[in-house]
Amino acid sequence: MLKKVFRIVVVFCGMLFGYGVADFLIREIAPEKGYQFSNTELILFQSVVIFIFALIFFKLFNALYHSGERMARSLESSIERMPVQETVPGVLGLIIGLVIAYLLSRIINDIRLLQTFYLNTIISIILYVVFGSIGYSVGKNLSGNESLRNGLAGAIQASGSKSRKGSKGPLPKIFDTSVIIDGRIHDLMSTGFLEGDVIIPDVVLVELRHLADSSDSLKRARGRRGLDILNSIQSDYGIEIYNTEGDKSLAEIPEVDVKLIKLAQLMRGVIVTNDFNLNKVASITGVGVLNINELANTLKPVVLPGEEMQVFVVKEGKERTQGVGYLDDGTMIVVEEGRSSIGKTVETVVTSVLQTSAGRMIFTKVK
Repeated sequence: MLKKVFRIVVVFCGMLFGYGVADFLIREIAPEKGYQFSNTELILFQSVVIFIFALIFFKLFNALYHSGERMARSLESSIERMPVQETVPGVLGLIIGLVIAYLLSRIINDIRLLQTFYLNTIISIILYVVFGSIGYSVGKNLSGNESLRNGLAGAIQASGSKSRKGSKGPLPKIFDTSVIIDGRIHDLMSTGFLEGDVIIPDVVLVELRHLADSSDSLKRARGRRGLDILNSIQSDYGIEIYNTEGDKSLAEIPEVDVKLIKLAQLMRGVIVTNDFNLNKVASITGVGVLNINELANTLKPVVLPGEEMQVFVVKEGKERTQGVGYLDDGTMIVVEEGRSSIGKTVETVVTSVLQTSAGRMIFTKVK
Protein backbone atom coordinates (compact mmCIF):
# COMPACT_ATOMS: atom_id res chain seq x y z
CA MET A 1 0.00 0.00 0.00
CA LEU A 2 2.78 2.41 0.96
CA LYS A 3 4.60 1.69 -2.30
CA LYS A 4 1.47 2.57 -4.31
CA VAL A 5 1.17 5.88 -2.46
CA PHE A 6 4.80 6.69 -3.23
CA ARG A 7 4.24 5.79 -6.87
CA ILE A 8 1.29 8.19 -7.09
CA VAL A 9 3.33 10.95 -5.45
CA VAL A 10 6.25 10.41 -7.85
CA VAL A 11 3.96 10.43 -10.90
CA PHE A 12 2.28 13.59 -9.61
CA CYS A 13 5.72 15.23 -9.22
CA GLY A 14 6.44 14.20 -12.80
CA MET A 15 3.24 15.89 -13.96
CA LEU A 16 4.16 19.07 -12.10
CA PHE A 17 7.64 18.98 -13.59
CA GLY A 18 6.17 18.47 -17.05
CA TYR A 19 3.83 21.41 -16.54
CA GLY A 20 6.78 23.58 -15.55
CA VAL A 21 8.75 22.54 -18.63
CA ALA A 22 5.75 23.18 -20.90
CA ASP A 23 5.15 26.57 -19.29
CA PHE A 24 8.82 27.50 -19.73
CA LEU A 25 8.76 26.50 -23.42
CA ILE A 26 5.54 28.41 -24.05
CA ARG A 27 6.61 31.60 -22.27
CA GLU A 28 10.31 31.77 -23.08
CA ILE A 29 11.19 29.71 -26.15
CA ALA A 30 8.11 30.03 -28.39
CA PRO A 31 8.01 33.87 -28.49
CA GLU A 32 11.71 34.00 -29.38
CA LYS A 33 11.07 31.69 -32.34
CA GLY A 34 8.12 33.79 -33.44
CA TYR A 35 5.55 31.09 -32.80
CA GLN A 36 2.23 31.71 -31.09
CA PHE A 37 0.06 28.88 -29.71
CA SER A 38 -3.69 28.85 -30.14
CA ASN A 39 -5.78 27.82 -27.15
CA THR A 40 -6.28 24.31 -28.53
CA GLU A 41 -2.59 23.92 -29.37
CA LEU A 42 -1.67 25.28 -25.94
CA ILE A 43 -3.80 22.71 -24.10
CA LEU A 44 -2.64 19.88 -26.37
CA PHE A 45 1.04 20.80 -26.02
CA GLN A 46 0.83 21.06 -22.24
CA SER A 47 -1.03 17.74 -22.01
CA VAL A 48 1.55 15.95 -24.17
CA VAL A 49 4.51 17.31 -22.18
CA ILE A 50 2.82 16.51 -18.85
CA PHE A 51 2.04 12.96 -20.04
CA ILE A 52 5.61 12.40 -21.26
CA PHE A 53 7.18 13.44 -17.96
CA ALA A 54 4.56 11.54 -15.92
CA LEU A 55 5.45 8.43 -17.93
CA ILE A 56 9.19 9.03 -17.43
CA PHE A 57 8.77 9.41 -13.66
CA PHE A 58 6.53 6.31 -13.61
CA LYS A 59 9.25 4.26 -15.32
CA LEU A 60 11.92 5.65 -13.01
CA PHE A 61 9.87 4.95 -9.87
CA ASN A 62 11.24 1.46 -9.15
CA ALA A 63 14.86 2.60 -9.40
CA LEU A 64 14.12 5.68 -7.27
CA TYR A 65 12.17 3.66 -4.71
CA HIS A 66 14.83 0.96 -4.23
CA SER A 67 17.62 3.56 -4.14
CA GLY A 68 15.75 5.58 -1.54
CA GLU A 69 15.09 2.45 0.50
CA ARG A 70 18.79 1.55 0.49
CA MET A 71 19.76 5.10 1.42
CA ALA A 72 17.23 5.12 4.27
CA ARG A 73 18.56 1.81 5.65
CA SER A 74 22.14 3.04 5.34
CA LEU A 75 21.29 6.33 7.06
CA GLU A 76 19.43 4.53 9.84
CA SER A 77 22.35 2.15 10.39
CA SER A 78 24.83 5.06 10.45
CA ILE A 79 22.73 6.98 12.97
CA GLU A 80 22.40 3.90 15.23
CA ARG A 81 26.17 3.37 15.23
CA MET A 82 26.97 7.04 15.78
CA PRO A 83 27.56 8.05 19.42
CA VAL A 84 25.17 10.59 20.90
CA GLN A 85 28.15 12.87 21.65
CA GLU A 86 28.67 13.27 17.89
CA THR A 87 25.05 13.21 16.74
CA VAL A 88 23.83 16.15 18.81
CA PRO A 89 26.53 18.68 17.70
CA GLY A 90 26.13 17.51 14.10
CA VAL A 91 22.36 18.10 14.16
CA LEU A 92 22.81 21.52 15.78
CA GLY A 93 25.35 22.45 13.09
CA LEU A 94 22.94 21.24 10.39
CA ILE A 95 20.15 23.43 11.77
CA ILE A 96 22.40 26.49 11.91
CA GLY A 97 23.59 25.86 8.34
CA LEU A 98 20.01 25.61 7.07
CA VAL A 99 19.07 28.86 8.84
CA ILE A 100 22.00 30.67 7.16
CA ALA A 101 21.00 29.20 3.78
CA TYR A 102 17.42 30.40 4.31
CA LEU A 103 18.53 33.96 5.06
CA LEU A 104 20.79 34.05 1.98
CA SER A 105 18.07 32.58 -0.25
CA ARG A 106 15.70 35.37 0.81
CA ILE A 107 18.23 37.91 -0.44
CA ILE A 108 18.75 36.03 -3.72
CA ASN A 109 15.00 35.81 -4.38
CA ASP A 110 14.83 39.63 -4.38
CA ILE A 111 17.43 39.94 -7.18
CA ARG A 112 15.50 40.29 -10.45
CA LEU A 113 18.39 39.26 -12.64
CA LEU A 114 18.55 35.83 -10.97
CA GLN A 115 14.82 35.19 -11.52
CA THR A 116 15.49 34.40 -15.16
CA PHE A 117 15.46 30.69 -16.00
CA TYR A 118 14.66 29.89 -12.33
CA LEU A 119 18.27 30.62 -11.31
CA ASN A 120 17.15 31.85 -7.92
CA THR A 121 15.51 28.50 -7.15
CA ILE A 122 18.56 26.52 -8.31
CA ILE A 123 20.95 28.70 -6.30
CA SER A 124 18.73 28.42 -3.21
CA ILE A 125 18.77 24.62 -3.42
CA ILE A 126 22.55 24.67 -3.77
CA LEU A 127 22.84 26.98 -0.74
CA TYR A 128 20.72 24.65 1.41
CA VAL A 129 22.79 21.61 0.42
CA VAL A 130 26.16 23.33 0.83
CA PHE A 131 25.50 25.18 4.11
CA GLY A 132 23.65 22.19 5.58
CA SER A 133 26.63 19.93 4.82
CA ILE A 134 29.13 22.49 6.14
CA GLY A 135 27.13 23.02 9.34
CA TYR A 136 26.85 19.29 10.01
CA SER A 137 30.57 18.72 9.35
CA VAL A 138 31.62 21.62 11.59
CA GLY A 139 29.32 20.46 14.40
CA LYS A 140 30.59 16.89 14.15
CA ASN A 141 34.22 18.01 14.16
CA LEU A 142 33.59 20.17 17.22
CA SER A 143 32.43 17.03 19.02
CA GLY A 144 36.04 15.85 18.77
CA ASN A 145 37.00 18.55 21.26
CA GLU A 146 37.60 16.60 24.48
CA SER A 147 36.20 19.17 26.91
CA LEU A 148 33.11 19.77 24.79
CA ARG A 149 32.52 16.06 24.32
CA ASN A 150 32.93 15.31 28.03
CA GLY A 151 30.62 18.15 28.96
CA LEU A 152 28.00 17.00 26.50
CA ALA A 153 28.32 13.39 27.63
CA GLY A 154 27.93 14.48 31.25
CA ALA A 155 24.82 16.48 30.44
CA ILE A 156 23.31 13.58 28.51
CA GLN A 157 24.10 11.09 31.26
CA ALA A 158 22.77 13.43 33.93
CA SER A 159 19.49 13.91 32.07
CA GLY A 160 19.33 10.17 31.45
CA SER A 161 19.87 9.38 35.11
CA LYS A 162 17.15 11.82 36.13
CA SER A 163 14.69 10.31 33.70
CA ARG A 164 15.56 6.83 34.88
CA LYS A 165 15.16 7.82 38.51
CA GLY A 166 11.74 9.15 37.69
CA SER A 167 10.76 6.03 35.76
CA LYS A 168 10.31 2.58 37.25
CA GLY A 169 11.07 0.63 34.10
CA PRO A 170 13.50 -2.31 34.23
CA LEU A 171 17.15 -1.61 33.45
CA PRO A 172 18.68 -3.12 30.29
CA LYS A 173 20.54 -6.39 30.93
CA ILE A 174 23.95 -6.79 29.24
CA PHE A 175 24.94 -10.45 28.83
CA ASP A 176 28.57 -11.57 28.78
CA THR A 177 29.96 -14.73 27.18
CA SER A 178 30.08 -16.81 30.37
CA VAL A 179 26.39 -16.49 31.20
CA ILE A 180 25.35 -17.40 27.64
CA ILE A 181 27.56 -20.51 27.56
CA ASP A 182 26.29 -21.56 31.01
CA GLY A 183 22.79 -22.12 29.62
CA ARG A 184 20.78 -21.53 32.78
CA ILE A 185 20.00 -17.96 31.71
CA HIS A 186 17.35 -19.16 29.25
CA ASP A 187 15.56 -21.14 31.97
CA LEU A 188 15.80 -18.15 34.31
CA MET A 189 14.25 -15.85 31.71
CA SER A 190 11.39 -18.30 31.20
CA THR A 191 10.42 -17.89 34.87
CA GLY A 192 9.88 -14.15 34.40
CA PHE A 193 12.30 -13.09 37.14
CA LEU A 194 14.62 -11.34 34.67
CA GLU A 195 13.09 -8.21 33.11
CA GLY A 196 14.31 -5.52 30.74
CA ASP A 197 15.87 -5.38 27.28
CA VAL A 198 18.55 -7.98 26.55
CA ILE A 199 21.71 -6.37 25.14
CA ILE A 200 24.37 -8.50 23.45
CA PRO A 201 27.56 -6.54 22.57
CA ASP A 202 29.11 -7.55 19.25
CA VAL A 203 32.37 -8.50 21.03
CA VAL A 204 30.46 -11.25 22.85
CA LEU A 205 29.27 -12.64 19.51
CA VAL A 206 32.87 -12.59 18.28
CA GLU A 207 34.01 -14.55 21.36
CA LEU A 208 31.26 -17.13 20.85
CA ARG A 209 32.19 -17.52 17.17
CA HIS A 210 35.86 -18.01 18.03
CA LEU A 211 34.92 -20.66 20.60
CA ALA A 212 32.64 -22.41 18.10
CA ASP A 213 35.50 -22.48 15.55
CA SER A 214 38.13 -23.61 18.07
CA SER A 215 40.27 -26.70 17.38
CA ASP A 216 39.72 -27.75 21.00
CA SER A 217 36.66 -30.02 21.09
CA LEU A 218 35.56 -28.85 24.54
CA LYS A 219 35.76 -25.15 23.64
CA ARG A 220 34.05 -25.83 20.32
CA ALA A 221 31.16 -27.58 22.06
CA ARG A 222 30.78 -24.73 24.56
CA GLY A 223 30.80 -22.12 21.79
CA ARG A 224 28.19 -23.94 19.72
CA ARG A 225 26.05 -24.46 22.80
CA GLY A 226 26.27 -20.72 23.54
CA LEU A 227 25.18 -19.84 19.99
CA ASP A 228 22.23 -22.25 20.24
CA ILE A 229 21.14 -20.73 23.55
CA LEU A 230 21.46 -17.23 22.09
CA ASN A 231 19.27 -18.24 19.14
CA SER A 232 16.66 -19.59 21.58
CA ILE A 233 16.66 -16.35 23.56
CA GLN A 234 16.38 -14.35 20.34
CA SER A 235 13.37 -16.34 19.12
CA ASP A 236 11.59 -16.41 22.50
CA TYR A 237 12.32 -12.97 23.94
CA GLY A 238 14.28 -10.91 21.41
CA ILE A 239 17.73 -9.39 21.81
CA GLU A 240 19.51 -6.20 20.74
CA ILE A 241 22.99 -6.44 19.24
CA TYR A 242 25.08 -3.41 20.23
CA ASN A 243 27.82 -2.35 17.81
CA THR A 244 30.71 -1.30 20.06
CA GLU A 245 32.96 -0.55 17.07
CA GLY A 246 30.60 2.25 16.02
CA ASP A 247 31.01 3.96 19.39
CA LYS A 248 34.37 5.74 19.66
CA SER A 249 34.31 5.62 23.46
CA LEU A 250 34.11 1.80 23.30
CA ALA A 251 36.11 1.06 20.12
CA GLU A 252 39.30 2.36 21.74
CA ILE A 253 39.03 -0.13 24.64
CA PRO A 254 40.85 -3.42 23.87
CA GLU A 255 39.65 -5.58 26.81
CA VAL A 256 36.20 -7.16 26.46
CA ASP A 257 35.36 -6.98 30.18
CA VAL A 258 36.24 -3.27 30.33
CA LYS A 259 34.04 -2.68 27.27
CA LEU A 260 31.12 -4.38 29.00
CA ILE A 261 31.57 -2.23 32.12
CA LYS A 262 31.84 0.97 30.04
CA LEU A 263 28.74 0.01 28.02
CA ALA A 264 26.80 -0.64 31.22
CA GLN A 265 27.78 2.82 32.47
CA LEU A 266 26.70 4.47 29.20
CA MET A 267 23.38 2.62 29.04
CA ARG A 268 22.70 2.72 32.79
CA GLY A 269 22.38 -1.05 32.53
CA VAL A 270 23.22 -4.17 34.54
CA ILE A 271 25.77 -6.85 33.60
CA VAL A 272 24.57 -10.45 33.78
CA THR A 273 27.56 -12.78 34.23
CA ASN A 274 29.05 -15.86 35.86
CA ASP A 275 32.58 -14.44 35.70
CA PHE A 276 33.89 -13.98 39.26
CA ASN A 277 36.56 -11.42 38.30
CA LEU A 278 34.19 -9.37 36.11
CA ASN A 279 31.73 -9.39 38.98
CA LYS A 280 34.32 -7.91 41.36
CA VAL A 281 35.63 -5.24 38.94
CA ALA A 282 32.11 -4.15 37.97
CA SER A 283 31.12 -3.85 41.63
CA ILE A 284 34.18 -1.67 42.31
CA THR A 285 33.24 0.70 39.47
CA GLY A 286 29.67 0.97 40.71
CA VAL A 287 28.05 -1.05 37.89
CA GLY A 288 25.20 -3.34 38.84
CA VAL A 289 25.85 -7.07 38.41
CA LEU A 290 23.56 -10.09 38.37
CA ASN A 291 25.58 -13.25 38.99
CA ILE A 292 23.75 -16.48 38.17
CA ASN A 293 26.11 -18.52 40.38
CA GLU A 294 25.38 -16.32 43.38
CA LEU A 295 21.66 -16.70 42.72
CA ALA A 296 21.99 -20.47 42.51
CA ASN A 297 24.00 -20.57 45.75
CA THR A 298 21.41 -18.45 47.50
CA LEU A 299 18.60 -20.79 46.45
CA LYS A 300 20.38 -23.96 47.61
CA PRO A 301 18.76 -25.70 50.58
CA VAL A 302 20.20 -24.85 53.96
CA VAL A 303 22.28 -27.60 55.59
CA LEU A 304 23.00 -27.37 59.32
CA PRO A 305 25.77 -29.07 61.34
CA GLY A 306 24.53 -32.29 62.88
CA GLU A 307 22.25 -33.25 59.99
CA GLU A 308 22.66 -36.67 58.45
CA MET A 309 22.93 -37.32 54.71
CA GLN A 310 23.84 -40.06 52.30
CA VAL A 311 26.85 -39.27 50.10
CA PHE A 312 28.17 -41.14 47.08
CA VAL A 313 31.96 -40.74 47.24
CA VAL A 314 33.29 -40.25 43.71
CA LYS A 315 36.95 -39.35 44.21
CA GLU A 316 39.68 -38.66 46.75
CA GLY A 317 40.08 -35.26 48.38
CA LYS A 318 43.08 -33.02 48.95
CA GLU A 319 43.90 -34.61 52.27
CA ARG A 320 45.06 -38.20 52.43
CA THR A 321 41.97 -39.54 54.22
CA GLN A 322 39.33 -37.37 52.53
CA GLY A 323 36.77 -38.40 49.94
CA VAL A 324 34.64 -36.08 47.79
CA GLY A 325 31.03 -36.33 46.72
CA TYR A 326 28.44 -33.96 45.25
CA LEU A 327 24.83 -33.02 45.75
CA ASP A 328 22.42 -32.96 42.82
CA ASP A 329 22.89 -29.19 42.49
CA GLY A 330 26.70 -29.56 42.23
CA THR A 331 27.58 -28.62 45.81
CA MET A 332 30.86 -30.28 46.86
CA ILE A 333 30.80 -32.51 49.95
CA VAL A 334 34.10 -33.32 51.66
CA VAL A 335 33.89 -36.61 53.59
CA GLU A 336 36.46 -37.12 56.35
CA GLU A 337 37.75 -40.69 56.47
CA GLY A 338 35.91 -41.29 53.19
CA ARG A 339 38.82 -42.15 50.92
CA SER A 340 38.37 -45.85 51.53
CA SER A 341 34.70 -45.58 50.45
CA ILE A 342 35.29 -44.26 46.90
CA GLY A 343 32.58 -45.68 44.63
CA LYS A 344 30.25 -46.36 47.58
CA THR A 345 27.35 -44.56 49.28
CA VAL A 346 27.99 -43.85 52.95
CA GLU A 347 26.01 -42.39 55.83
CA THR A 348 27.57 -39.11 57.01
CA VAL A 349 26.99 -36.36 59.54
CA VAL A 350 27.46 -32.69 58.65
CA THR A 351 30.23 -31.09 60.70
CA SER A 352 30.43 -27.61 59.10
CA VAL A 353 29.42 -25.57 56.05
CA LEU A 354 31.81 -23.17 54.30
CA GLN A 355 30.19 -20.46 52.18
CA THR A 356 32.50 -18.65 49.73
CA SER A 357 31.90 -16.24 46.85
CA ALA A 358 32.77 -19.08 44.46
CA GLY A 359 30.26 -21.50 46.01
CA ARG A 360 29.52 -23.62 49.06
CA MET A 361 31.35 -26.60 50.53
CA ILE A 362 29.88 -29.06 53.04
CA PHE A 363 32.21 -30.94 55.39
CA THR A 364 31.00 -34.26 56.80
CA LYS A 365 32.39 -37.32 58.56
CA VAL A 366 31.44 -40.94 58.19
CA LYS A 367 28.82 -41.90 60.69
